[in-house]
Amino acid sequence: MPVLPNPARLAIPAARIADCLLHPGGPYDFNGRRSTYPDIRLVYWAGGNPFHHHQDINRLRAAWQRPETIVVHEPWWTATARHADIVLPATTSLERNDIGCAARDAFVIAMQQAIAPVGEARSDFAIFTDLARRLGCEAAYTDGRDEMGWLRHLYERWREGVRTNRAAIPDFDTFWRDGALEIPQRGEEFVLFADFRADPDKHRLATPSGRIELYSERIAGFGYDDCPAHATWIAPAEWLGGDGAARYPLHLISSQPRYRLHSQMDPGPVSATGKIAGREALAIHPEDARRRGIADGDLVRVFNARGACLAGAEISDAIRPGVLRLSCGAWYDPTTPDDGALCAHGNANMLTRDHGTSKLAQGPTCGTTLVEVERWSGAAPPVRAFEPPARAAATA
Repeated sequence: MPVLPNPARLAIPAARIADCLLHPGGPYDFNGRRSTYPDIRLVYWAGGNPFHHHQDINRLRAAWQRPETIVVHEPWWTATARHADIVLPATTSLERNDIGCAARDAFVIAMQQAIAPVGEARSDFAIFTDLARRLGCEAAYTDGRDEMGWLRHLYERWREGVRTNRAAIPDFDTFWRDGALEIPQRGEEFVLFADFRADPDKHRLATPSGRIELYSERIAGFGYDDCPAHATWIAPAEWLGGDGAARYPLHLISSQPRYRLHSQMDPGPVSATGKIAGREALAIHPEDARRRGIADGDLVRVFNARGACLAGAEISDAIRPGVLRLSCGAWYDPTTPDDGALCAHGNANMLTRDHGTSKLAQGPTCGTTLVEVERWSGAAPPVRAFEPPARAAATA
């Protein structure tokens, strides 16, 4: 899709949002450039859930209080919606028309609207169109097309592009009527870098040399202390071989969940089958559990200096001694509105470190951290993550 120029002429790595909000004007390094964080007064968030994917939620929660206004598009009452000033109800994929596809998928799907939008929900496109109209730039935003007009335009542009492969791609009306399109098989099997291998000069890679680089002169020129110019093992900030293991002797791995995708559908019955006492399951080796007086199914508190959450113990010899597994995606559920509150539901990012992978990439480091775990002996706080918002009383 065409993209209009960004008038601010700046962007930050997504994993540095808390740093940006907490330290406006502060310097940061990214991919060979040194920049400064902007002073963000308004956050407009559509199509994401930072209170799922961002690390060190207590730190994010503090950062989230700094902007003057936060606007969120959401179909669900997620933790991100709970922390917004304005929530615009957005449609789900069942309430709008769309096209489903991904690189090298075998099918393109006509995602036809199944039901009318529920309540006051509207699609992102409808919301942005109305905002653009109020700002006097509707024509520049919509380009004269409605929802179906854009889907037709995008499909036909793609169809024109693949004709060079002599693929028999039907027109949009036929595709929309049939509901799906199976991509015709190519004559040869896809092999990564096959063109480059056949002719490295004609099919250069996107590197400065156009070749596979085991040592990068460009990265060497950045002088980063946390990202050498060649593949190197660097001791993690937190691991069982480091100093922090004396205080927090268990290495927590935050894996992708088995019963949902990321945090999606966590309130549903499939995700619930993987919970213990309504909390995220914590896999722990029998020996580690025995030393701490933890039995299978016990409610436990997982903690470090950054925060704490409750979880249900799942004793398993499939996990290594000294290692825990707490899958990501449990909806954040603080027990009190205070900063530093315990998460009653088992969100692993209460514990993870909010620090970029390196100055080169500034990616998230959400999958690993050091913790301790103990049996929870008090009354179990209720899980309120899925409770709907309070509704204002109707007035005459």
